[in-house]
Formats: sequence, C-alpha cells, structure tokens
Amino acid sequence: VCNHPKLVLTPSHPEYMTILSDLRAKSSSLSEIEHGCKLPALRQLLLDCGIGHAASDTSTDLVVSPHRALIFCQIKAMLDIVENDLLKTHMPSVSYLRLDGSIPPSSRHSVVARFNSDPSIDVLLLTTQVGGLGLNLTGADTVIFVEHDWSPMRDLQAMDRAHRLGQKRVVNVYRLITRGTLEEKIMGLQKFKLLTANTVISGENASLETMATDKLLDLFALEGKSPQQATNSSGANLTMKAVLDNLPELWEERCYEEEYDLTNFVKTLRQ
Repeated sequence: VCNHPKLVLTPSHPEYMTILSDLRAKSSSLSEIEHGCKLPALRQLLLDCGIGHAASDTSTDLVVSPHRALIFCQIKAMLDIVENDLLKTHMPSVSYLRLDGSIPPSSRHSVVARFNSDPSIDVLLLTTQVGGLGLNLTGADTVIFVEHDWSPMRDLQAMDRAHRLGQKRVVNVYRLITRGTLEEKIMGLQKFKLLTANTVISGENASLETMATDKLLDLFALEGKSPQQATNSSGANLTMKAVLDNLPELWEERCYEEEYDLTNFVKTLRQ
C-alpha cells in the first residue's frame, strides 16, 4: 500500500471487484498513477533532474539528459508498475533499460556495459537483490530508492554501484518514503543499525588504549575465568595485584638464551 494499491488489490482480494466497479464509474482505473503516491513523486523527481518530459509535451527532439538515474525497487512487481504505468504511459520520451531476476546472469554484463557506454539511455531499472552487488554503474549520477530494505547494508551496497572508480560526477541519492507508514519505521531501524555498527566498529574501540585495566586483565585470565569472577577463600574479590601474582612466571633470561641458541638447535638436528 505504501508503494501502490495494485500490489494489494489482486483478483483474490475480497474487495477487488467492488473497487474496480467504483473506479469504472469514475472513468478511472488502478493503473492511474494518482492512486500510488510514489509514482507522481518519482515523475516530478525525474523531471527536476532533466530526465524526460511530460506526455503532454509534443516536442520530438532527442535531447541527452544532464543526469542519468538508477531506480531501485525491492520486488519485480513494483518495477513493472514503474515501467508500465509511469514510463511508458506518462514519460514515453525516457529511454531505459531493466535489470532484474528475469535477466539471465550471462546477459547482465551486456546490459550494464550498454548503459554505461550509451548516454542516451536515461534510466536503469533494477531490483536491489540483482543490482546491489558487483556491478559498476558509473554511467549514472542519480540513485533513487522507490522501496527500502530492512538491512541498511543492502541499500548502501546499491548506492555504491554509482560510487565506483571512474565516477567523475557528484552522485545524489533520493529516497521516496511514505509518511506515517511502516516505511518510516524501516528507515528508523536502518539508522539505528548503522549507528550501532559504527559504534561497535569504530576507530576509538579498535585500540587497547581505550580498554579499562580490568578488561585488559581479562585477556590474560586462564581456564575461562576472568579476574572479576575469581574470588579468594573469604569470598571477597581478588585485587588486581592478586590476579597479576597468579599469572604464570616469566622465564629467566638465561632460559631464553638456551632455548633459542642457534648452536644448540643445530646440534639437535645432527642427533
């Protein structure tokens, strides 16, 4: 419903025939982009980027757009809606290619190569699963997410398709989000997951310098017992000095000299 009612109103839906009858009475249909809030927004965004022109524009001049876009959806059904209900019907001047699970893996490289090499192709329609990994799409400088993944890393990987070596232009990323719906929670979870990952895997936590003394001593605890878990006979916690006293004693310098003496090592080989 956040994207388009056609994704929910299938022939098996109990209200399907009733809604179709109401739309026919108003000389409308489910294919009208006004029934899906994201399609009018996507059309306006493409026009603002200089991609294509409205169907009412009678100009037939072929103009190379100043920007080229990657449009990501989660499912093929939404790509079908964008392609059939928006591009073909309302923006016929927009030239596009499509890359999803229906394209054989052996043919995907040729689609990518054609898009990158032909500036007259304005848009590449992709699913996040197929177009999110391993592709170099530096021919585009605009990334548009119509749908969003629960995992922020998948969306970041999709963004990186345009942020690759060889990209010479600024890449702008746009997200179409329906206010007051589940999508806001998805974006909130994405932000939380990224914040958590950045906190755990950060430069400040990557060094022993930031570790407290008791945490550092935990690294030397034997038999799975930490110094904090160890107690003395009276039940009181051991002090740090007691923990250090319990660590194995280091060898004397003479022991190291005998153990790693080259002459002694050669003698053992001859025996």
